Amino acid sequence: MREGLLDAVSAITAEVGRMVHKRWRGSYKRWEKLPGQPVCDVDLEADALLRERLGTLDPEAGWLSEETADSAERLTRVRVWVVDPIDGTRDFVRGREGWAVSVALVEGGRPIIGVLDAPARGEHWRAAAGCGASRNGIRLHASSRTKLPGARVPADVLPKGDADLIAVAKPNSIALRIAMVAADEADLLATLRWGHEWDIAAAALIAQEAGASVTDALGRPLRYNSTKGEMFGVLAASPAIHAAAVARLASLAEEAFVRRV
Repeated sequence: MREGLLDAVSAITAEVGRMVHKRWRGSYKRWEKLPGQPVCDVDLEADALLRERLGTLDPEAGWLSEETADSAERLTRVRVWVVDPIDGTRDFVRGREGWAVSVALVEGGRPIIGVLDAPARGEHWRAAAGCGASRNGIRLHASSRTKLPGARVPADVLPKGDADLIAVAKPNSIALRIAMVAADEADLLATLRWGHEWDIAAAALIAQEAGASVTDALGRPLRYNSTKGEMFGVLAASPAIHAAAVARLASLAEEAFVRRV
């Protein structure tokens, strides 16, 4: 049953990806929601199309999206669509390839379907809980690295304290950076900031189904459809180095967590 649902969500996400891709590097209105947070009218068009198509597919599911005003009504639903119409908008508006349409279906606080469509990169990622993950139809197997030193991390620049790690190309989309761990193109992805569920849900399922360990920045299980739709960071890694990564980040993570709380 989930495979059939995955096919349907995959087709909808790809449809929206094609629409967004046609507008990429074209003309559209853009502005900033907050300083450093770009948005454009393509975001809103993609959001509306996703809500129409996904709402038809599962009209009983709630809705949580970056480009839609949140409603507490979603908290009453067993299932909820968790959507980012363009994850990596900064790359999109700069004409770069590091963006994706991200769609997840969450049930009982856990993703059961996750799809990323990154047409500028020619990539379509998908996963269903218990059914594995794939990119462009090819089964994914996450990084199997066993030692933290030498781990590949998507980053522009690594902190001095992480000089023993290796920086690799970093798309603006955090979903694509998490997916890199799923595809064994990175060994570790970590953020220490409060973020939104729509940035993480689809990619986290893809990484987990590929065999990666995925938690929040403190090493705790991720839970979705929370009151604020937020979580404290994300840490996706090869299972063998996940605990070492949590330990290395512990003091910084705890400080950042306490500061926000």
